Amino acid sequence: MDIALNLDRQSDCPLHQQLYEELRQAILSRRLLPGQRLPSTRAFAQSLGLARITVTQSYERLLSEGYLEAIVGSGTYVCTQIPDELLRSPTVVATPKQNRPMVSLSAYGENLLSQPFSLLPEANLPISFRYGRPAFDQFPMQLWRKLLSHHCRTDLSWLDYATDFQGYQPLRQAISGYLARARAVQCDPDQIVITNGTQQALALIMRLLINPGETIAVEDPGYVSAKRIFLSHGVNLLPIPVDESGLIVEKLTSNQAQPIRCVYVTPSHQFPTGAILSLPRRLELLTWAQQTGALILEDDYDSEYRYGNRPIPALQGLAKSDSVLYVGTFSKVLFPSLRIGYVVLPSQLVPLFAQAKWLCDRQLPGLEQRVLTDFIEQGHLDSHIRKMRSYYDHNRQVLVQALKAHWGEKVTILGEQAGIHVMIRLHIPLSDAEIIQRAVQKNVEIMSAQPHYLNSVDHNNSIQGEFILGYSELSPDQIQEGIRRLAQVL
Repeated sequence: MDIALNLDRQSDCPLHQQLYEELRQAILSRRLLPGQRLPSTRAFAQSLGLARITVTQSYERLLSEGYLEAIVGSGTYVCTQIPDELLRSPTVVATPKQNRPMVSLSAYGENLLSQPFSLLPEANLPISFRYGRPAFDQFPMQLWRKLLSHHCRTDLSWLDYATDFQGYQPLRQAISGYLARARAVQCDPDQIVITNGTQQALALIMRLLINPGETIAVEDPGYVSAKRIFLSHGVNLLPIPVDESGLIVEKLTSNQAQPIRCVYVTPSHQFPTGAILSLPRRLELLTWAQQTGALILEDDYDSEYRYGNRPIPALQGLAKSDSVLYVGTFSKVLFPSLRIGYVVLPSQLVPLFAQAKWLCDRQLPGLEQRVLTDFIEQGHLDSHIRKMRSYYDHNRQVLVQALKAHWGEKVTILGEQAGIHVMIRLHIPLSDAEIIQRAVQKNVEIMSAQPHYLNSVDHNNSIQGEFILGYSELSPDQIQEGIRRLAQVL
């Protein structure tokens, strides 16, 4: 094991003293962790180019002071209880102002610093209506492992740097065929750039097509992570309300306050309300974009899961111009850590996006792209979607029936015809904080919809009682029991 140390052979300080101080500081700063084994004096002396007696002297002093401990027949280790740690004051967590960098920041850095940032806490309770994740235990792991093993045995080209900046060409071919068949998206493989999920696709769009100070219209409520990306690039956000038919396009077209550069929408399953943008509004939105020259960012994050209605073609497939940038992901239909998404672009933008993608992260993992290609081409994706649609539909029906049985007219259910979550409005005189706390007392976790409103602080009174209930990770019995417990305490 090599340990990087600063030793000055020209110093008047003896080398054994320098080595002692360097090792002591490495232990106190936790570069060397409690219980970590150190090299033998012979090996360490050879590594540092020192006499063995120099290392031995340093070790002996550290042993005598309690920084190291020697175990006969095993070696020398960092002591599990460091003396100086007992003298330290507790670590103080810095506030954003205290944690401000000493160096000057770019405009992007300033925008990030000015935004409150926190991940939604998870209580890890026995019954959690978390949303956003698929049912991991239903994923065909044995099949995926078989495809992985096949490529590991037969092809090592994925170990090398990629030469295709847009992503693995056979995967783009497979995605193109899937989108044409399932979503009526009009594209060929050369219009697709594979990305590290939806987040990177949106970040690239912001960086390449939107200037700071321009206006982006967003659904309100809407996907909070997308709004954070937009704000980090210094744009102005214009909230557009949604109803049971999705984005209210009339509010967009009647806007006279400021020119709109683009609008971000989730038309196939509005997040978080679950509304599906109606066909008349889709056509109205496309007409507005063509007349104004604005862009439409279509986020089609989980359109595979529909229940009881026919799929409406993607906006991109209905567009008669290059006004729509279509973004998709495999995070919901397969699993989030796969980190494979894509953006369908007008042909003239592809070289620019491919170059920017290459500068961001060089390439996506080649092995996963090859496995996903086989998964799609061999029909496993379609089979998995059919299976999961039936699985989620059953959970959805159980949840809706339980809500109606226990709450009756005191609950309004939104977006129950698609996706892997529903949004509810509870008509009870309690704050969201009270409701969440009472749920925790019954070992049930639910999450408020407030963070997804653009001006949630200003609209607290009007959006009290709205919650997002995910049902993908729960069994039918857990769903029924969770709703029963909520009704019991609320």
